[in-house]
Amino acid sequence: MSDSPAANSPAPEVPAKTMEQIVALCRRRGFVFQSSEIYGGINGFWDYGPLGTELKRNLKNAWWQDVVQRELIGPHGEPIDVVGLDCTIIMNPKVWEASGHVGGFSDPMVDCRETKQRYRADHLVVLGAVEAGARLWAFVEGDDAGRAKAIKGICKYEKRDALDAARHIVRPYPTVPADERARIVGPDATEVGTLTEPRQFNLMFKTLVGAVEDPGNYSYLRPETAQGIFVNFQNVMDSTRVKIPFGIAQIGKAFRNEVTPRNFTFRSREFEQMEIEFFIHPSEAATWYAWWRDWRFSWWQSIGLTSANLQLREHDRDELAHYAKEGAGTSDIEYRFPFTAPGYGELEGVAHRSDFDLRAHATASGKNDKAKHFDQARNERYFPHVIEPSAGADRGTLALLCEAYTPDPSRPSGVFMKFNPRMAPVKAGIFPLVNKDGMPEIGEKLFRTLRKKHVVEFDEKQSIGKRYARMDEAGTPFCITIDSESLTAQTVTVRHRDTQQQEKLAIDAVPAWLDAHIGTDS
Repeated sequence: MSDSPAANSPAPEVPAKTMEQIVALCRRRGFVFQSSEIYGGINGFWDYGPLGTELKRNLKNAWWQDVVQRELIGPHGEPIDVVGLDCTIIMNPKVWEASGHVGGFSDPMVDCRETKQRYRADHLVVLGAVEAGARLWAFVEGDDAGRAKAIKGICKYEKRDALDAARHIVRPYPTVPADERARIVGPDATEVGTLTEPRQFNLMFKTLVGAVEDPGNYSYLRPETAQGIFVNFQNVMDSTRVKIPFGIAQIGKAFRNEVTPRNFTFRSREFEQMEIEFFIHPSEAATWYAWWRDWRFSWWQSIGLTSANLQLREHDRDELAHYAKEGAGTSDIEYRFPFTAPGYGELEGVAHRSDFDLRAHATASGKNDKAKHFDQARNERYFPHVIEPSAGADRGTLALLCEAYTPDPSRPSGVFMKFNPRMAPVKAGIFPLVNKDGMPEIGEKLFRTLRKKHVVEFDEKQSIGKRYARMDEAGTPFCITIDSESLTAQTVTVRHRDTQQQEKLAIDAVPAWLDAHIGTDS
């Protein structure tokens, strides 16, 4: 049954993984599909297939269990209270006026008159010589194909074989002076000067509420889940026994009309957030910020992002959001995706939001000082400050996919998905070695026992090697084979995904063994 390479064979060289390989596997095995694919798709929207749905749900369930349901011990050695909330996607538009989204939630946008394409100005870079009169080529940062096209354009236009490193430099598009922009060839364009001047573009999707198309009936799809928590702060305080410090958690969809959605599911127009708003006394902001920052970083490591691809980065002063006060803590937990390497992309932000949101909604709703929290223990009335750990469920799922993708030429499939067992979409595959002699019946009985608690698959077709290969690509940590000894000694053979090693196990012991190995309480 073993599909391991011969012991004396030299270890084959392991190739580097690429985003193209990961996307192809996601499509082939049903992790992620392009939305509306049969009609040509729609940019910035993605559907999760059967395996992707399980993977993303495992991530969200683990987050909810560890944040809300299980006991967390805070920096002072006491348990933390975090309760859940599930708010609507569409809210009163005054919410978004008070939060600053209507007036200030925008990105600089650039259009190309030739190709009719639209880009975020801060996502464009320009390659070319700096001297007067030189033609410049623009492409989207991180787009290797766009960069290659720019290099080809320069070499052809200047009649040279290669770039001059001293002359041809890359500059962010917004830093290029206006008089030089007339000499830029836009991405996918052939002529110079086709890019418009940057202009602000509000990222919120506008929608109509009610039957009458009237300006007074317009609202927005929420661009973040946090504001639903802030406007329900007093409701939660009044309806539960929580007291400060405590948190409110929410998992939900958010929508941003991104100018240039890109990099697979990393920057999408519809996405899902996992957010906590943790309410504290202002004097304890530094302590709680540091605790949440460090715990959230360790949490991502606990579910499988344990490599050097994960980093914690404090924000510079010029990166701070409008709600952050001078000296407030803000950091990003970042992952080195294949499309950002050697750099990193944001996975989760942890921010001290001060009292900006509660104060803004109190003022806009006319509550003013009546909305201040009265702290009986301190005999003090104040607006609580907030520590916000805000993670992306889609970016988290993408990071798990990128981390798990492991090229291995020794395997029939050439690759396996090395998911943490807790995250794996399918926990075990159950295989009768042959489709006769009572083996399928034993395998199906075990399958039905295990599926009462776990996602498992029963597969009796094709060779055992091909079945292993399918499970490797799905990231299934264990394959359980029913063989001749299952009939006589009541044992099964368990194959471990990562090492390909095998061990014998009593059939009756399999349920408790699987619980223990995927981190589930028995």
